[in-house]
Amino acid sequence: MRKLFFTLLISFAHYFWAQSSFPSLFENEKKTFSSSQNASSCAISDNYDVKYYRCYWNTNPAINFISGNITTYFMPQSPIDSLQMDASISLTIDSVLYHNSKIVFAQLTGDVLQIYFPSTINVLDSITVFYHGIPSSSGFGSFMQKTHGPNHDPVIWTLSEPYGARDWWPCKMTLTDKADSIDTYITIPPGNKAASNGLLKEIIPQGVNFTYHWKHRHPIATYLIAQAVTNYTSYTDTAQLRSGKMPVLYYVYPEDTADSRTSDKQLVKVIHYYDSLFIPYSFADEKYGHAEFGWGGGMEHQTMSFVGGFSIELLAHELAHQWFGDRITCGTWRDIWLNEGFAVYCTALSLSQLYGQTYYTYWRISTSSNITSIPNGSVYIDDTTSVARVFDNRLTYNKGAYLLHMLHCMLGDSLFFQGLRNYLNDPSLAFSFAKTSMLQQHLENVSGLALTKFFQEWYNGQGYPSYLVLYNQDTNNQLKLTINQTTSDNSVPFFEMPVPIEFKGQGKDTIIIFNNTSSGQVFNVNLNFRADSINFDPDYHILSTNNKVMDEYAYLRSFQSLVIYPNPANDVVNVEINNFANFPRSVELYNVLGEKLLEFVPIQHEFSVPLINLASGTYYLKIISDDKVYTQKIIKDK
Repeated sequence: MRKLFFTLLISFAHYFWAQSSFPSLFENEKKTFSSSQNASSCAISDNYDVKYYRCYWNTNPAINFISGNITTYFMPQSPIDSLQMDASISLTIDSVLYHNSKIVFAQLTGDVLQIYFPSTINVLDSITVFYHGIPSSSGFGSFMQKTHGPNHDPVIWTLSEPYGARDWWPCKMTLTDKADSIDTYITIPPGNKAASNGLLKEIIPQGVNFTYHWKHRHPIATYLIAQAVTNYTSYTDTAQLRSGKMPVLYYVYPEDTADSRTSDKQLVKVIHYYDSLFIPYSFADEKYGHAEFGWGGGMEHQTMSFVGGFSIELLAHELAHQWFGDRITCGTWRDIWLNEGFAVYCTALSLSQLYGQTYYTYWRISTSSNITSIPNGSVYIDDTTSVARVFDNRLTYNKGAYLLHMLHCMLGDSLFFQGLRNYLNDPSLAFSFAKTSMLQQHLENVSGLALTKFFQEWYNGQGYPSYLVLYNQDTNNQLKLTINQTTSDNSVPFFEMPVPIEFKGQGKDTIIIFNNTSSGQVFNVNLNFRADSINFDPDYHILSTNNKVMDEYAYLRSFQSLVIYPNPANDVVNVEINNFANFPRSVELYNVLGEKLLEFVPIQHEFSVPLINLASGTYYLKIISDDKVYTQKIIKDK
């Protein structure tokens, strides 16, 4: 979930405006937040496992208010005589029923609901909490009431990520436990529709009102449980998945139906793409869909994303979360890049399928530019009390996505995607939670690569590298290449990476990948052509900036007073004199016996010393000025 705005390259923007009908291709998700949001759950909830929620909610979109009751089935991890749930102090707990009898409870500081049982429990059991109130709606707007359209029609929606579920319902708010299934019953006034997770089983008349019963029979993280209510227009499309046909459900503001329908076919194509690229869509027995809400971006509620617009980039991003974020959910907020970095990268891949490699090239350029605009920052989140840091666009979203892009380049298509499929199919992770080390392990297993250093440098470490590549090529096309690197942050002294370099000349071209393990590392390459141009990382495989490729001697000339090249040499040695206080009055060449072989007075700042008639071996070049004598050993190759 999030929204990104990129500064478009003019030519690229013109290309896509000509090729596509969607108005804001480069729009992703948006999170606007307040600093008032509490950072983490205070409830002690690791002593029981939630199995099932049955939620009854009364929601009138014209009134900022909620009432209802939540039945929670739970399995104690050990015998317990009480349990805690997360519930905002702004909610009034009316009663707690246990075996049809009211039991004692207390609302504690820290938004904790403490429930006391009449006896010890050590088997599957349940409680029902009755409550009402005006939700506090902290953070990103965990419970929001607004209006939309020319008639100012009322709408209410929920958005609980990361810590907002307790604002509007008593629950277990954690990244260690998913309910195995849920039923939601949402009673609403006539003229409205209620969107939620799973399959719409029935619409039940309740006097003048109606109750929408949604049934979801897959494990679900608490923050992904949601509802939205307004006078939606609804319609259904069909996706042909590997497992068969699946309904794609749209709940849209009436005034925006035309805009929604322009993106429908593209969204279905992306559903097909993800379903074939990764593993089959996990919730195909129910649905995928989206419901419009009054926020500038989107939220990946399981089986029913909430979206604030219909750009295909936003829709592809939220859809990707159904695999990365919903099927497998980050195990801590420190690991949220496993949700968001994947969604950004999947979006880049899917839109490249729709619009070609031009999009993918632009994504790499613009994303890299955004990440390298600041010299530090890691994908790893060291402060989860800061919601701004958890959902940092540059680091969690973009740098996380570029980390995946670099892994993709290192492993290649086959191994990279097989590693992701193995990760998604891992029975210990599927419909559960994962941490970064678990993804690393799957990629190592399938590729045979040791990736610990990569993750230490790119995930835990901060910043990025800049490269200086120096080259010289002799007359036999033997090319010497020196790869130098500096880093933007001292947390990583060196980024060890395979470095692609492109060589072009004489109608030929090739890309050679150099295993760069240290700065200043020298490589010798035998090209079968003369390189007219040398390009560093032409396909943006590495997150880097301010890279330079220079002729070694041109580089030396840029700051040295005296440059002698090539060395070793065949026929001649070239000399360039820069910034001498006194111009040389003599140039002399000696052999190893100290015998003078050549002497002359230079008349220009650049001149050559002939070696063509000399035997192979070692010589000494002496350059004499009024105040200094320079001596340089020269190696004659042939």
